[in-house]
Amino acid sequence: MSAQSIFDHAPLGAIIRYSDCTPRPPERHRRKVQDWQRRNSSGRLVKKQAATCVGQTIIPASFTLHEGDFGSQGIIVLKVFKTFSVGSDLAFTVTERPVTGSTLIFDRPGDQGELVHVAANQVDAEHWLSRHGYPQAVLQTVTGEPIDGDPVEGRAA
Repeated sequence: MSAQSIFDHAPLGAIIRYSDCTPRPPERHRRKVQDWQRRNSSGRLVKKQAATCVGQTIIPASFTLHEGDFGSQGIIVLKVFKTFSVGSDLAFTVTERPVTGSTLIFDRPGDQGELVHVAANQVDAEHWLSRHGYPQAVLQTVTGEPIDGDPVEGRAA
């Protein structure tokens, strides 16, 4: 599936796998493996950004995946995100959708809001928020409504 299809159809909170469709190099080639891993991984879809114009430059639509957090003893010191243009030549697959009834937590209202957590339900979301301090957070419950034109199979209903 193309990057444009992910932008158009994949719901926020979905786990997206991306690949350049090349085989993984042998482990003894550490640099080649590291390069391959940069183009073949997965992450949670946390943001979609519409195309914008800055002066005379057009910035194409894009989406951002949260690939992971690094830290120790419960303290996160580094969050890893990767942003893809809708023109990306990588292959994308939706591997998991947010479960119906779960609650998405966004850091702020509006189009600039970014998904920061997926909770199992509203109570868990409020408990998570009480510990993580997002004063402008917005909660959104995942419904089982089908998405028109959704080419992705295995949708949670």
